[in-house]
Amino acid sequence: MSEIKEMSLKYNLHSWSAQKAINPMVVTKAEGIYFWDEDGKQYYDMSSQLVNSNLGHGNKAIVAAIKEQAEKIPFIGPGYALDVRSEAAKAVVEASGLEGAKVFFTNAGAESNENAIKFAKQYTGKWKIFSMYRCYHGSSAGAGMLTGEPRKFVNEPGVPGFIKYDGPYAYRAPKACKFENEEEITEFYLELLENQIKYEGPHQIAAIFTETVVGSNGVLVPPKGYLEGIRKLCDRYNILMVCDEVMAGWYRTGSCFAWQQFNIEPDLVTFAKGITCGYIPLGGVIVSKKVAEYFDNNKMLCGLTYSAHPMGCAAAVATLKEYKRLNIEANVAAQGKILHETLSDIQSKHACVGEFRQIGLFSAFELVKDKETKEPIVQFNSDPEGLMNKIIGMLRVEGFSTYSHENMIIVAPPLIITETELRTAMNILDKVLDSVDNMVK
Repeated sequence: MSEIKEMSLKYNLHSWSAQKAINPMVVTKAEGIYFWDEDGKQYYDMSSQLVNSNLGHGNKAIVAAIKEQAEKIPFIGPGYALDVRSEAAKAVVEASGLEGAKVFFTNAGAESNENAIKFAKQYTGKWKIFSMYRCYHGSSAGAGMLTGEPRKFVNEPGVPGFIKYDGPYAYRAPKACKFENEEEITEFYLELLENQIKYEGPHQIAAIFTETVVGSNGVLVPPKGYLEGIRKLCDRYNILMVCDEVMAGWYRTGSCFAWQQFNIEPDLVTFAKGITCGYIPLGGVIVSKKVAEYFDNNKMLCGLTYSAHPMGCAAAVATLKEYKRLNIEANVAAQGKILHETLSDIQSKHACVGEFRQIGLFSAFELVKDKETKEPIVQFNSDPEGLMNKIIGMLRVEGFSTYSHENMIIVAPPLIITETELRTAMNILDKVLDSVDNMVK
């Protein structure tokens, strides 16, 4: 065991793991869509780390911006006006296209959602918050209660008022459902949601949260008309619509924000990850004009020591410029077609692949024991044999790095990936799935 790994195991606590069960890879270099371990082995970063390294590793413009700001003013409290703070806020608002909006900067996605909860409660004077099952909004106290999958359990029992609803998931809809098209899927799930709104009392509901495109829980792309339907319900019942764009934002799905591909305007938008591509922590909440104006004369009860951190803002300004300079929107459109093509081929070839879902360079596929019954290869919140970790390990041995969640594997490469790189990496995935097919026979 190397000294670096030995020290890591001795002194670090590693996320989401029993500490004696982990074997962290020692990384010594990262560039573009690749990183290397201490033995010099190269890996395709096919999940963009945690779906945040949108521009890959080692982007010189972002690094230079951080260095320049560190030498100029590395930190000053959030109460002061600063050139990069103003520039970053202006760039984010302009990217959103929400006229009259403002930004409250945080340090990460969970904090963004924490503060969106506070904005919604303050603005509406109401206290119930709706969020979907099979979603993830963070693991801090409030964001953890928003979360609708097993990582929320550690926060329970929590603060009253967090209500879960079923979002669209046609592949695992109730057996009685026989959908003919997307419109029928939308109609079914909107009816469920409106019923819950009525049962819980619209006069008590402050906000409905949704991951615009559900991330690690399966890249669940909303069916036609669904987000528009949520917008109408929010308007009808005086509820704020909150789009969590922490993963889906910053060109991951093709447009700057995923919600821009639908005919809606949210009241609040949370973001993080791709705003700096992980080079330095930064997140935020875009607050629509009507909510921003409320705080003109009402005290905003949100604050963080590192809100709008100067080096984070400098990184954000540089990152947004790089998205434009590198014409990332066009590359996502082009490579998204290749990704769809390769995933379609993989689904047709492999007995273990039940379904894939994809938008832009954001995708997931479900591993199943049987395509007809759709029985997942591991049950929900239960993988006692560590089968999914084994499969991820098999991919890593072949130089393909990603992660799994439940019975799903995420494929979300850096947005700078080329067609040659994408096809080569997906060939590795195809090869490993041959072995997985044998596991389910």
